[in-house]
Amino acid sequence: MTSTVAEFQTTAELTKLTSVAVIGMGYVGLPTALGLHAGGVEVIGIDLSQNRLDAIRSCEVDLIESDHRRLEKAVHQEDFQLTTDSARMAEADAVLVCVPTGLDEYLMPDLGPLESACAALISHARPGQTLILTSTSYVGTSERLLVKPLTAKGFTVGRDIFVASSPERIDPGNVTHTQAETPRVLGGVTPVCTAMAQRVINVLTPAVHCVSSPETAEMTKLFENTFRAVNIALANEFAEISDGMAIDPIEVIDAAASKPYGFMAFHPGPGVGGHCIPCDPHYLLWQLRATQSNAPLVTQAMHAIAERPKQVVDRVLNTLSRDGKGMAGTRVLVVGVTYKPGVQDVRSSSALDILDLLAAKGAKVGYHDPLVPNVRVTGGSLDNVVDPCGGDWDVALIHTIQPGHDYTWLAQCGTVIDATYRFDRALFAN
Repeated sequence: MTSTVAEFQTTAELTKLTSVAVIGMGYVGLPTALGLHAGGVEVIGIDLSQNRLDAIRSCEVDLIESDHRRLEKAVHQEDFQLTTDSARMAEADAVLVCVPTGLDEYLMPDLGPLESACAALISHARPGQTLILTSTSYVGTSERLLVKPLTAKGFTVGRDIFVASSPERIDPGNVTHTQAETPRVLGGVTPVCTAMAQRVINVLTPAVHCVSSPETAEMTKLFENTFRAVNIALANEFAEISDGMAIDPIEVIDAAASKPYGFMAFHPGPGVGGHCIPCDPHYLLWQLRATQSNAPLVTQAMHAIAERPKQVVDRVLNTLSRDGKGMAGTRVLVVGVTYKPGVQDVRSSSALDILDLLAAKGAKVGYHDPLVPNVRVTGGSLDNVVDPCGGDWDVALIHTIQPGHDYTWLAQCGTVIDATYRFDRALFAN
């Protein structure tokens, strides 16, 4: 390496970051693009879906209110451009890869979108660009999908092109920890790569925690969400134990959280969903299998998480049994189907599994969620019950409560089962 960080910092004073391309304009890419644009950078938003870009242009997308206001301004400005043309990334000083990294039906990493995005990036890369991988993936992704292909193409990474990993930390719907207020981890291939990438990430947040390599940054993201998965599995297990002893698990958690050290509160619920916790630990487990390594605690936690929807359905069945009823023909309304409150996102939502499991046991199922007009389930689709009447349902199973909406009608239901353990029980007081 011929350059030093000090030399870069001197050069940076003379070289302004003017444009950034964002590959993937979904739940991560769009807020990222809006944050960059708000920071005074020209943005080229790239997505293969014309429908997605049309929805963005019409502002019909799921965003927190502050980002909605940014979008309403940005779509009318010339320095915020949306395109399906991947060649446009060559125009940018930096490129951020923000495509989804999910799982296939066998819980194996679905790397297709990420591999395609990186291949396009290599095809259009030019000297002087900074390339940052923000998608969550296995350790070594940046090396395999960016560094090696760039080297094969004749680039010298760290001298004439710069590569780093800075995994996203966007929490959809969270207005307390916004992107600007959340520190980012960043690891470059070389110190100069780190410095070049930090120039970009600092537009999004002033707090950047630099680590020694892209591999360290990649592992950090896997550890973050594996930590959450393990603790959620533990919270669910304690909820089952507490229920069996007629103890309120939330009261236990609140009491434990009064300890000012050594404890972090995680809460039980009907299951996990979204783009992180159900997926990211499986990237680690998949990579470990290749080296015949074991992670028994993580493996057991992910198994417990996968089993959670079945436990919720068993809870419904047990409640009915205590009342001398069965599941066949019982009218069950699932209240809320998004994976968390305040978003329209149903990706990997446990509500979808719960609906399928209830139907398989003979229940007549429906759902009410003011944010989701319809969902796909096994055998077809279901439409939202727009104006539910509690008396029309034998059981209301609370999965997700959407803020700002009326749920007083639940008091009319014969049986209400709160899978969140936190719904306001005063609602049912007579």
